[in-house]
Amino acid sequence: MTQPPRSIATPCTKVCIVDGATSLCLGCYRTLGEIGGWSGLSDDQRAEVMADLPRRRADNEPAGLTASRALGPQPS
Repeated sequence: MTQPPRSIATPCTKVCIVDGATSLCLGCYRTLGEIGGWSGLSDDQRAEVMADLPRRRADNEPAGLTASRALGPQPS
């Protein structure tokens, strides 16, 4: 017997607004390429993207976005 298709974990929040400066969706913080190719990514590739989303969100929240653009690159 074959197994039913496995659902693909997605961070989609159904709030699709793409920031022109970063090319990130401000709902899920994925790139348009990641969104469009999501179903074709391996579990490991999706896990890598998912692991990076908190950093992307922190880097692009309104206060951080304004400060980082005004001040330029920040030291690590």
